[in-house]
Amino acid sequence: MSFNFAEISEQLNKAGDNDASIGVSFSGKSLKLNSEEDAQEVCEAIKKCTRLDYLDLEGNTLGPDAAKAISEALAIHGSNLKRALWKDMFTGRMKTEIPKALEYLGSGLSTANAQLVELDLSDNAFGPIGVQGLAALLSSPTCYTLRELRLNNNGLGISGGKMLAKALLDCHANSSKESKPLALRVFIAGRNRLENEGATALAAVFEKIGTLEEVVMPQNGIYHQGVAALANGLSGNCGLRILNLNDNTVGPKGAVAIANVLPNFPALEYLNLGDCLLKTKGALSIADALEIEGNNMSLVEVNLTFNEIRTPAVLGLARAMADKTQLMSLQLDGNFFGDSGRQQLREALTKSERIDSLGTLDEDATDDEESDADGEGESENDNEDEDDNDDEDENQNNGVNEVTQVSPIVQKPIKSVDVKEFLKAPTGENFLLLPGDKITQFSEHAKNLCGNDNSKYVENLLPIIMKVSALCGSGYGDVRIEAERLTDKLYSELFTHATSNDEMSSVNNNLLINLGLLKSEDRSAGKIDWNLEGCFKALENISQRNYFPSSTKSVLKIFIERPMKPSRAKVIDPLLDAKNSLKNILDKSHNT
Repeated sequence: MSFNFAEISEQLNKAGDNDASIGVSFSGKSLKLNSEEDAQEVCEAIKKCTRLDYLDLEGNTLGPDAAKAISEALAIHGSNLKRALWKDMFTGRMKTEIPKALEYLGSGLSTANAQLVELDLSDNAFGPIGVQGLAALLSSPTCYTLRELRLNNNGLGISGGKMLAKALLDCHANSSKESKPLALRVFIAGRNRLENEGATALAAVFEKIGTLEEVVMPQNGIYHQGVAALANGLSGNCGLRILNLNDNTVGPKGAVAIANVLPNFPALEYLNLGDCLLKTKGALSIADALEIEGNNMSLVEVNLTFNEIRTPAVLGLARAMADKTQLMSLQLDGNFFGDSGRQQLREALTKSERIDSLGTLDEDATDDEESDADGEGESENDNEDEDDNDDEDENQNNGVNEVTQVSPIVQKPIKSVDVKEFLKAPTGENFLLLPGDKITQFSEHAKNLCGNDNSKYVENLLPIIMKVSALCGSGYGDVRIEAERLTDKLYSELFTHATSNDEMSSVNNNLLINLGLLKSEDRSAGKIDWNLEGCFKALENISQRNYFPSSTKSVLKIFIERPMKPSRAKVIDPLLDAKNSLKNILDKSHNT
């Protein structure tokens, strides 16, 4: 199948005149807005916008005086505001400045009688004091309509988590009095050190709301007591599609609590309990719940990586996946299966026709079968002791977790990895272990694959770009930052080559194929085995670069908007949020 991309682009440009999404974006401008005068450019843009659906201030730094000026503009022109995109907005600010700035912005929205649908304040690290400035807004009528709350990497701590919970409970109570109770769908609060107390406070909010579809709370120092509270609070949210508790100490006891409520989530698509110290006993609890006939049939991805799971859990996990017809990704890397366990797993998944979902097992932690067998009972007993002493050891153990968050390369001998090894197993660890000039190595590898046919360069380079850009969604800062840097350079190389060799049509076509937006006609083409969510996330920044062609933006926009191909099973597109996020960026680019 071929497409006339120029014609598609022309049609899109005509349709764009009536685009429903209108707003103001200063994303990534790195503006230092200290005084009211500094904020005038933003204020003027707000005033001139015909209908302010969104205000994106990500990547700028905002002081109280500037916030006051913007607040006054919002008070007059912000009645239509639906999406407040205010990530990474207080870099270099004193903690005492942030609450005041947030109070001003909230006051402006309240005066305008705005009705927010999305509030994103991620990556601001404002701590508990920031929640003080945010509380009035969260409990006001402006947030009665809130559907998405994103507070990732804000350093809330226990006290901030409790204050946040109170504000949301107040919002639910106040909105319920007006017969329109808060119906939050998305709650994201990773990397906030909420611990058991903060998690328990928020669990009470989840129990009240009952409408959550996505809950993402990785790296919060939560132990099994807090996990049990979260499981209980979420149990009434029957529409839950995504549950991510990665890198918390769930343990076997927490796994039992989660397993008990899994049958309550028939729409569950993504379950991420990676790096949660489930151990064999906890993994079996999860497997037993998933194995029950008819449970969680919508699962698309299950992540149980780095959980010290041993061979006795292998067959239980395989049986649990046997009837999951929508399963695309089963991640079990970094456990203690050994050669025998890996073989059993592959055979069982092959028999149930789920082998294609299995990720790499290259980082299995041991091949010592004798150690596996001998260590199993001891490992479980040790874990019970850990669970019983959580309260005593929590601070010490959390300190250990903080170290492991810095980099996936922990307690392993330093080695180097070549390009072929990385492309075979494109993990964050292998990526960081690539020595020398990575860009040149990737480019040379793509050229070598071409042989004598240089026209294949684009086709060979794009899968490499996908495997690198997939890591832009990594939870590890050093992996993500390096992946973003190299992704920028690789896309620049791709478009420079395409422009010089008149191959833009090939780039657009192959980009759609590698993003899973267009089916390849080449039956010998390899399957997509990279994290598409990370690829789409990377394109949010890349599509705003000067070198990114407008024709590619237009083509992406068209194919992102295309609905999934209908199937007998009613399945929600697992990449819908990632696609919509990129579409919003492309819409803004089109409107500016």
